[in-house]
Amino acid sequence: MATFERLFGPVMQNAFVVEDLQAAIEHWARVMHVGPFFVFEPVPFKELWYRGLPANDIDLTVAIAYWGEVQIELIRQRNDVPSIYTEFRGRHGTGLQHMGVMSADLGRDLTRLKAAGIEPVQHGNAAGMRFAYVMTDHHPGGMVELIEATPKTVAFFEHMRRAARDWSGRDAIAGPP
Repeated sequence: MATFERLFGPVMQNAFVVEDLQAAIEHWARVMHVGPFFVFEPVPFKELWYRGLPANDIDLTVAIAYWGEVQIELIRQRNDVPSIYTEFRGRHGTGLQHMGVMSADLGRDLTRLKAAGIEPVQHGNAAGMRFAYVMTDHHPGGMVELIEATPKTVAFFEHMRRAARDWSGRDAIAGPP
């Protein structure tokens, strides 16, 4: 029997492009009982590249919470700078745009994926967290984001996961992380 080698690790994040961030947060908190959300406005990119060109002028807000072990990310881009988000909105509107997986070594994983014909579409660094979105979106929601699992990133995500475990359900938005 042939062994199937997976290209990616387990999905730890589902990310949705939304039109109205506040309404999306309220839906997830009140209907789905997911929260509290940590809001990053704007996302502090140190660098951002989209299809090989700088995209540092992107105006992006995200809200992140945990549903058990799965991170829910809500994304609202407030300008028309070309990005994977404006591309998705132009094709599909709103909805599940990508899934996130952790990467022990982003450079190594991108080299390995390139050999399989999978290239990055958008990549960068936000507040010291390196990431890359790769071309796997042959259907809506199928894009994969690799998130480098540095000790700082893992601790940051664990802080949000703990907040979700202790969440009373009262306030949909958490204080500053």
